[in-house]
Amino acid sequence: MSTVSSHVLDAVTGRPAGGVHLTLLRREGDGVFAVVHSGRTDEDGRVADWRTEPGLHRLRFDTGDWFADRGINTFYPEVEIAFRVAGGHHHVPLLLSPFAYSTYRGS
Repeated sequence: MSTVSSHVLDAVTGRPAGGVHLTLLRREGDGVFAVVHSGRTDEDGRVADWRTEPGLHRLRFDTGDWFADRGINTFYPEVEIAFRVAGGHHHVPLLLSPFAYSTYRGS
């Protein structure tokens, strides 16, 4: 069994983005992506140790709703990151602003 975690940071304020809804999906044998986990980041902007099987995954962040709750218009209503889980732990951070985002494989 593998695990996936994430940390979302608001790059404008330099603070954690608590309350961002995100969904972890895994590609099934028929090629369709199925929801594995869904939840919100905690006050520190984190989701920790969601269990999953190896394979192709997508992590979807509902950024539009998060920004809208703060009265901010954003160009990206959602961010979806595709990555391959090969066993062990995978950390997928997201640095977020209304008109840009970046990600990398964390540790």
